[in-house]
Amino acid sequence: MSSALTDLFPHPIVQAPMAGGVSVPQLAAAVCEAGGLGFLAAGYKTADGVYQEIKQLRSLTSRPFGVNVFMPQPEYADPAAVDVYAHQLAGEATWYEAELGDPDSGRDDGYEAKLAVLRDNPVQVVSFHFGVPSREVIDALHRVGTFVLAAATTPDEARAVERAGADGVIAQGVEAGGHQGTHRDIPETDGSGIGLLSLVAQIRESVNIPIVAAGGIMRGGQIAGVLAAGASAAQLGTAFLGTHESGANALHKQALTNPLFVRTELTRAFSGRPARGLVNRFLREHGPYAPPAYPEIHHLTSPLRKAAAKAGDAQGMALWAGQGHRMARELPAGQLVEVLAGELATARAVLSGGGGVR
Repeated sequence: MSSALTDLFPHPIVQAPMAGGVSVPQLAAAVCEAGGLGFLAAGYKTADGVYQEIKQLRSLTSRPFGVNVFMPQPEYADPAAVDVYAHQLAGEATWYEAELGDPDSGRDDGYEAKLAVLRDNPVQVVSFHFGVPSREVIDALHRVGTFVLAAATTPDEARAVERAGADGVIAQGVEAGGHQGTHRDIPETDGSGIGLLSLVAQIRESVNIPIVAAGGIMRGGQIAGVLAAGASAAQLGTAFLGTHESGANALHKQALTNPLFVRTELTRAFSGRPARGLVNRFLREHGPYAPPAYPEIHHLTSPLRKAAAKAGDAQGMALWAGQGHRMARELPAGQLVEVLAGELATARAVLSGGGGVR
């Protein structure tokens, strides 16, 4: 990675931006203060909400940080399928005494307004999910001194990120928790995601821009592995989800290591786009029938998920988590960064022949 970017954070550890209230300013600040790169998630917030969080984070740390933005989504071609799914969810609405949400609540997540905030109040790094911004958008961010990253799940997507003029690509392996950052939502490709180490190696041979590796990383030894494979830094989400500063619901944090939740699965049940979460009742019952309609399904199920959380029912919540969730550690975020950095140093010493395997 270009030294100008890596100089922003001493440790090659990036806290993944987790939308839905997880990536709060307190979490990002703790990561930044410990030498990692903290991130805010602009997804599902208003532009003013993003501005207020940036302002709050700046009051907590003077260290560099990033903001993640969702790309606008194309129009969904089959609204009838959304109606069918809404009918299927009627029983959930009755059970939780909640109304289903309006699937037509908006498609662009306030994209232009959020870009305006980021141009007027520049941050050091902005990343994009669900696609690649135009070169004009990237150039405008460059003019205010912002580094630009974008997620990719295939070598072809990584090449698109490079062509657009981004400074780096986030290689998101299929192990990652939460939404897959595919540039186009093609149902025929469901289940064909690439594992992180293979993806990093393929992208390394496909582009010349730096790579941030993301997906299932929970230990410093894994960070050493992706760095050896060609990445310049590692992005961790689930590892930080269970930390003290995380804004995740307590039930969500507990579920990461609860023996009741034994595995994760990619599902469209909660949002209409493939996202990895802990397998619970809602996912099992509705996942096979959810149409490829994002963000319509996200808006539709939002009141149900909130009602389930209010009722203390983890079986109705979207429990986003990566494949390494059972390795989650309940620590303060800053301490977790320090532990990861120590594990990384040990692993690097072993890889370089400076230490033995015990």
